[in-house]
Amino acid sequence: MENVQLASRIRAFRKLKGLTQQELAAGTGISLAILGTIERGNRKVSEQELERIANVLNISVEEMQGK
Repeated sequence: MENVQLASRIRAFRKLKGLTQQELAAGTGISLAILGTIERGNRKVSEQELERIANVLNISVEEMQGK
């Protein structure tokens, strides 16, 4: 999946769950700076990061990817 599309989905799910970037970063153990670059689509998300983000947002990785 293209970085920008995935970034947009991550941001949308985070907002839907009522979390700030800082809260999501704290929950995943991903730094706020890295999370920001992920949400802007400027950095590819590793499988491990994607799993941690999906876990905190309480959705599946497949759902996060739009599958």
